[in-house]
Amino acid sequence: MNIGPYSIEDYMHLVKSFHGNVAPGLIIGGFMVDLAKSELPDGVLFDAISETKTCLPDALQLLTPCTIGNGWLKVMDFGRFALCLYDKYEGKGVRVFLDPEKLNSWPEIKTWFFKLKPKSEQDPDALRDQIVEAGTDILTVQHVTVDTASLQKKGKGAIALCPSCGESYPAKDGAACLACQGNSPYKKEPHDAAPGLRIVSKPKNDRD
Repeated sequence: MNIGPYSIEDYMHLVKSFHGNVAPGLIIGGFMVDLAKSELPDGVLFDAISETKTCLPDALQLLTPCTIGNGWLKVMDFGRFALCLYDKYEGKGVRVFLDPEKLNSWPEIKTWFFKLKPKSEQDPDALRDQIVEAGTDILTVQHVTVDTASLQKKGKGAIALCPSCGESYPAKDGAACLACQGNSPYKKEPHDAAPGLRIVSKPKNDRD
């Protein structure tokens, strides 16, 4: 049994090197990508959608030319364990999802998927074996049409220099870059000031 051009063992090694560990969702994701590709016409140029930000984007990036960086993979975080491959020009495609109704015969997979036990109490080897044994039997295929116009890649537009940090950013974001508008993930030390600016103390008022 293979996943894409890889044996199961080779795919798991690839997953570990790319993802950091052999995540169950990435093994299932490999079968999902394979199934979706098998349902597409030969030679079609396709883009991809992942309906979750967990595991499936990595499976798509490992097994297709679609990546977040090249814009051919869109992550639409609906929280559903599903992906879609579709003709990038016509929108006709294949959606594959992990079907909860098919998990009753696979108790380890069901326990993992629905978090019926803490991770520490699950058996990772038994889970992995069941995933490989189940293969595509726990998946369902839907033929869909994607609204490609709504997913067109939008350019950055004009570029400006942020008056606060001095770095370039899309001018459409406003008078300053989004980070300097309060969206930065970095903690600011009290003594830090943006380039070209200085921190001034409040004038002392005798009534204060």
